[in-house]
Amino acid sequence: MILVTGATGSIGRHLVGLLRDRATPFRALVRDEAKASSLGCDVVVGDFDDPASLIPAMEGVDRLFLNAGGAQPVDGEQPMIRQQKAAIDAARAAGVSQVVKVSVWHARHGGRLAEGAHWEVEEYLKGSGLGWTMLQPSGFMQNFITGAGAFSADGKLLDPYAGVPVSYIDCHDIAACAAALLTGSPGPGATHVLTGPRGLTHAQVAEELSAVLGRTVGCVALPPDELAAALRARGLPASFADDVAELSRQVATGYLAATTTAVQELTGRPPRTFAQFAAANAEALRTGLAAATS
Repeated sequence: MILVTGATGSIGRHLVGLLRDRATPFRALVRDEAKASSLGCDVVVGDFDDPASLIPAMEGVDRLFLNAGGAQPVDGEQPMIRQQKAAIDAARAAGVSQVVKVSVWHARHGGRLAEGAHWEVEEYLKGSGLGWTMLQPSGFMQNFITGAGAFSADGKLLDPYAGVPVSYIDCHDIAACAAALLTGSPGPGATHVLTGPRGLTHAQVAEELSAVLGRTVGCVALPPDELAAALRARGLPASFADDVAELSRQVATGYLAATTTAVQELTGRPPRTFAQFAAANAEALRTGLAAATS
């Protein structure tokens, strides 16, 4: 039995569909059962912030897909650290044998926001005695649907990375890699860096969006200092804004530009192109752009 956490998110929904299509026994952990009605699978109610609720959720589970929200604009420790450690503890107590965890590319000690938080969770999982596999994806293509601040008020795509490419990956491919590991023989602990087929600048992304949306989407630079100022103007903590700005400076050095063959190796097929992602999500992209400019 597989337990899927983050089942209603950008990766989890795809994973649920893949496991359902394979007739693989699984259940989804959700905080709100009503919101999970569209998943079409068995669900169990639980919350990472309520460790006691995770114990019955793990009953009979052999493999765990561990995925939770990203970095939060808070002072002090990122909530994901406490939350995912609680899930690992519950998995160990329930006798789970294997955990497939979604992390982030360049997770490292002392890293800012998600990088440092995921590193701490990775280390905790490695020391738990459970079998483990880490998935470290590049930037999500879905960020152009869900990411706040992706577009300017006049509909231009914002580029905080100084024209440097990013090897964006479709969350469907992350889910496909997870499905392969959860239903196969993952072997000893391994870390897989997942990327799309090529790096794209935001100007190139804007061209891809223009083609599928049937309208010209421009691209405008957003320097890190202006990004931080915009986040502070929205009421976010200065420390969080500064960390986001520093991460954008890192990406502008080519930090997320490289590609890997991990998706091909794990799934037997190449990763989806941005054009394929955009065509499959045209309506959601159109809706997101309209919301950004309204």
